[in-house]
Amino acid sequence: MTIIYPSPIFGPIKSRRLGISLGINLMPGDGKWCSFDCLYCECGLNKDHKPTLPLPTVEEVKEKLEQKLMEMKTEGQGLDVITFSGNGEPTMHPMFSKIVDIVLSLRNKYYPDAKVTVLSNSTQILRKDVFDTLMRVDNALMKLDTVSEEYIRLVDQPSGKYNVEDIIAELAKMNGHCIIQTMFMRGCITDKDGEIISIDNCSDKYIYPYIEALKKINPRQVMIYTLDREWPTKGLEKASCETMDEIAEKIRKAGFVTSVSY
Repeated sequence: MTIIYPSPIFGPIKSRRLGISLGINLMPGDGKWCSFDCLYCECGLNKDHKPTLPLPTVEEVKEKLEQKLMEMKTEGQGLDVITFSGNGEPTMHPMFSKIVDIVLSLRNKYYPDAKVTVLSNSTQILRKDVFDTLMRVDNALMKLDTVSEEYIRLVDQPSGKYNVEDIIAELAKMNGHCIIQTMFMRGCITDKDGEIISIDNCSDKYIYPYIEALKKINPRQVMIYTLDREWPTKGLEKASCETMDEIAEKIRKAGFVTSVSY
């Protein structure tokens, strides 16, 4: 079942990685808008979920978020994180920086211990305004599924200009502020020519170059995970718990705090 999140506020939900999370969806509430078109995206493929509604405005986000935080506070609900997530890449919103400042202010007012978190595919990090804004949030969870650009183009399917080495270099400039999030999976897909192609990024062929990239980036934490909810592409398979544990151990041996979600 494809998940299209309400906009601009959804939840709170129990996140397997973050705890009790109140979501901020800066995309339209009736479709998906993203600079990636990941084969495993729980929101489905871009072509199948084109939005018709506009992006939420700064005013809408502020009003709806404050309303929800007041309601939660009155009811005595706990909150671990306020998370920019939803139906696409949040940093693509033209008012992303201003909205983050508003969210930080409302967080300080209602839930000062909650962490403001951004889940990003890293594609917009080369923009100075996005980079500077990500440095202001508590948790910048930046995607890096592999260092193989061939794999990224096959599985993550970036739109427009994309260079993984440029992304890695920019992540390194965050000076340890970021958290790297990585999807590991197995399986095969059939391309348009009928050729069967592996999408397994769990082997040493992918893991060791990835760890070398982590050494350049020096993130404060690494979060690895595998398929969980339904995905839109046939042939994808979850990585086993044993495989995920083996990958995590290799990353930890390289000196990185690593969490695993199965």
